[in-house]
Amino acid sequence: MAQVAGAIRYMRRNLRLVVGIVLLLILFLFAFVGRLVVDLNDAYPLSAPANLAPSWEYPFGTDSQGRDLLAVAVAGTYLTTKIGVIAGSLGLGFGTILGFMAAYYGGVLDTIVRWVVDVLLTIPSLLVLVVIASTFQGGIDVNGMALVVAILSWMWPARVIRSQVLTMKQRAFVRVAQLSGSSNLEIIFKELMPNLLPFLGASLVGSVTGAIFASLGLEALGLGPMREPTLGMTIYWVMYYGAFVRGMWWWIMNPIIIIVILFVGLFLLSAGLDELANPRLRRRV
Repeated sequence: MAQVAGAIRYMRRNLRLVVGIVLLLILFLFAFVGRLVVDLNDAYPLSAPANLAPSWEYPFGTDSQGRDLLAVAVAGTYLTTKIGVIAGSLGLGFGTILGFMAAYYGGVLDTIVRWVVDVLLTIPSLLVLVVIASTFQGGIDVNGMALVVAILSWMWPARVIRSQVLTMKQRAFVRVAQLSGSSNLEIIFKELMPNLLPFLGASLVGSVTGAIFASLGLEALGLGPMREPTLGMTIYWVMYYGAFVRGMWWWIMNPIIIIVILFVGLFLLSAGLDELANPRLRRRV
C-alpha cells in the first residue's frame, strides 16, 4: 500500500506524464479495440459510396476513393504507430550500442563514431530519406517504410547516450566495479545500463516521435505505402483529390485530430519521463 500511495503522490506531481499516458491510452483503445468492431476491409478503396458526409451509417464519412473514414482512422492509427515504434526502436537500439561502445572504450572507435555522427547530423535527414524512398520503383510497404525511416534515426541517440556514458564511467561505482574484477560487458549491463533506463525510456519516446514525424513527411509527398491507409497517406490523398477546395472537412479533420492527439501525448509522455530521469526537474507538491 505504501508503494501505491507513493506512486499516486508522484503522479500528482508529474501531471504531464499522467496526461500523456491518458491520451496515448485513448488512441490505443481506439486503434486496437476499433479493430475488433470495425471491418478493416472498409479502409480500402471501393468499399463504400464515395464523398459521403458523416452519418449514422458512416460516422466519419467517406472519401473520394470510396473508403469508410472510420475504418481508415482505426487502421491508420495502428499502422502509423507501428512505423514509429519499429523505426524508433531500431534507431535507439543501434544508437545505444554505438554510444556505449564509443564512450566506454574510447580511442579510435570513439573518434570514428563521433566524426560520422557529426557529419551526418549536418545533412538534412528528410532530403536523404526522400532520395532513399524514391528509389523503390515497385512501391514500399509499411515495414519497408519503417526501415527507411530507421536508417537515419540513430544519430541523435548515439550522440546523447555517448555523452551520458562519458560522465557516468568516471563515477565511483564504476571504478569500484573495475577494481572488483568485473568485465567491461558486466559493467555496461549491470552498472551503467540500469542507471540509464529512465533516460532510455524518454529517448525511446523521442525516437518514436521523430520517426512518426519523418514517415508523415514522406507519405505526404507520396513516397509511402500507396495502398495502405496510414495517416500520412490519408493526408496525401486529401491533397491529391483537393478536399480543401471541395469543402470535405470531415476528410481533412480525420487525420489531423489523430495526429495532434498522438504528438501531444508523446510530447507530454517524453516530458514526464524526462522529469522522472532527471532529479533536477522534479517538483515538490
